[in-house]
Amino acid sequence: MARNIQSLERAAAMLRLLAGGERRLGLSDIASSLGLAKGTAHGILRTLQHVGFVEQDEVSGRYQLGAELLRLGTTYLDVHELRARALVWTDDLARSSGESVYLGVLHQQGVLIVHHVFRPDDSRQVLEVGAMQPLHSTALGKVLAAYDPVAHSEALEADRSAFTERTVCDPDAFERILDVTRARGYAVDVEETWEGVASIAAPVHDRRRMPVGAVGVMGAVERLQRDGELRPELIAAVRDCARSVSRDLGARRF
Repeated sequence: MARNIQSLERAAAMLRLLAGGERRLGLSDIASSLGLAKGTAHGILRTLQHVGFVEQDEVSGRYQLGAELLRLGTTYLDVHELRARALVWTDDLARSSGESVYLGVLHQQGVLIVHHVFRPDDSRQVLEVGAMQPLHSTALGKVLAAYDPVAHSEALEADRSAFTERTVCDPDAFERILDVTRARGYAVDVEETWEGVASIAAPVHDRRRMPVGAVGVMGAVERLQRDGELRPELIAAVRDCARSVSRDLGARRF
């Protein structure tokens, strides 16, 4: 029988330890919990940190799961399953809002549109499935950057081009927008990407409460706004749609 590789077993045990409990643990806590010498534990942690599976807080020195591991953990969810779970809810959102609906996922430092429901009128429209949208200026992108650690890193590392006078490119200002997005549970884009166009988006989570995508509506500013503010019933409808898709994916407390 082939022998197990001890260092890999120890690394796996370390990741399981960080995945539970307080989530952030110091070197001494990790070493004692696993019965390892501090030097051995530190060597494994450094390796895991190098490949992005573990991160160390600069202030406290404690360790937590890294963004790359979180990203790998969401790959079990096939994009087609996400789209299939969202079909009914996105159709309902298009009917109730009267606007185009988009479902997007993180892909190559941008938002990949995996499902698009046309605005329910007789206007000429182009199917945008497979199109890419920027992370830093669109509502879909801001939602992903706010909730997904990998999307957050990629949005900060990417070239944040100014598409209009309203596009936010400064990293500090962008971080403040993400804070607001997390606080209220949705993101907006009012002429930050395209002149005359506004959008609203909310996050979709899986059964482990991991962000796996974003859903939103997009349309002319004059239709999405009333008296200079985004219509609250549209915001509520987008959030309800995102919660419904999340529940169908097994998420709870939505």
